Amino acid sequence: MAFDPSYAAPGGARTFFERRELVRLLSLYGRMVAAGEWRDYAIDGLRDVAVFSVFRRASEQPLYRIEKRPALARRQGAWAVIGQGGVILRRGQELEQVLRVFDKGRFRVVD
Repeated sequence: MAFDPSYAAPGGARTFFERRELVRLLSLYGRMVAAGEWRDYAIDGLRDVAVFSVFRRASEQPLYRIEKRPALARRQGAWAVIGQGGVILRRGQELEQVLRVFDKGRFRVVD
């Protein structure tokens, strides 16, 4: 009986979040929903990136995208928080470090 590697590593393998990462992302989401900031989310597992997008309303573009790109782990960091318009708000090696951008008092309304 021969080993067929096509079953072991499918060609369409996707990047996705681990359980502890999802727990952390969903706890942040729950906190922001309770504060009235966010209302909807989407999770995408693509070939080279996993994306957690948050929305104010489901019909709009995402307010923020939290991306996991394992290919950039040694260079810029695997994690990034991207705002509207594609602006990178924070990039880093650890999820906790990157999510500090959402800490209370971090943003201020400017008139």
